[in-house]
Amino acid sequence: MNYRKLGRSGLQVSPLCLGGNVFGWTADERTSFSLLDAWLDAGFNFIDTADVYSKWAPGHTGGESETVIGKWLAQGGRRDKVVIATKVGLDMGEGRIGLAPQRIREAVEASLRRLQVERIDLYQAHKDDPDTPLPATLEAFARLAEEGKVRAIGASNYSADRLKEALDVSRAQGLPRYESLQPLYNLTDRAVFEKDLQPLCVAEDVGVINFYGLAAGFLTGKYRTPEDASKSVRGKNVVAKYLNERGLRILAALDEAAAHTGSTPAAVAVAWVMARPGVTSPIVSATSVKQMQQLVQAAQLKLDADTVKKLDAASAE
Repeated sequence: MNYRKLGRSGLQVSPLCLGGNVFGWTADERTSFSLLDAWLDAGFNFIDTADVYSKWAPGHTGGESETVIGKWLAQGGRRDKVVIATKVGLDMGEGRIGLAPQRIREAVEASLRRLQVERIDLYQAHKDDPDTPLPATLEAFARLAEEGKVRAIGASNYSADRLKEALDVSRAQGLPRYESLQPLYNLTDRAVFEKDLQPLCVAEDVGVINFYGLAAGFLTGKYRTPEDASKSVRGKNVVAKYLNERGLRILAALDEAAAHTGSTPAAVAVAWVMARPGVTSPIVSATSVKQMQQLVQAAQLKLDADTVKKLDAASAE
């Protein structure tokens, strides 16, 4: 496994990151454990979650994913083999929202307890908080780093302007900087990232760990007609957003590339985004070991220039 540097953090991460949003939700604890074991056995080391996962599910309050990962880590022999990333900032209810220093302090302690670890490798601002000055947020993260509770910090869902402002504040005030960015980016969602965020991340050496690398499953090819919306709990939203003329064009290009490479549309889609400038480790999710095997294949797949050209043309905005 060829690990990659995450920004200037010193962290070395696998070329794919396992998204933990499904743990304790569409993947029960037993399934989640098998997925995590398979991930580690395949040589990957990067796992991403958030305190809010999976508050949206009926009967859930948030923290379910972190709790599952914590129980898995507690089985022993795993902590030093993985890079654990989690996030703070989305609404956990009862006023627990945002990036004010006190909220960050409370959230990190809760995440550490659920994860059953003494230190979080990558602690990320889940969403920009315009109501809290950037220096206050970055100073709060700095205190956590000084206390050994956080190794590096990152940002998620930040605009290019706000990310640049945050980097400038860190530089001017000698504070830890965001070493990673977690944006939406895949073959179907290209414009926002490629216009301003990608050039900034490349110039500033900020690692990109984009989410929805498979467009919530659309790029696997399982959603090809409106009736396919019933195939998953999020199928209705996926079909509404992506199943159009451009989406079908992308699927056709993926089918052609999969046949050419002897792989799958999912593997091709992930291989495409893995090779994009600035991208360090796309986040991908799986709810079965079979899906996991496709992801392993993607990490080993190298697309030739002609295939990339065809995918670029099919997915042009």
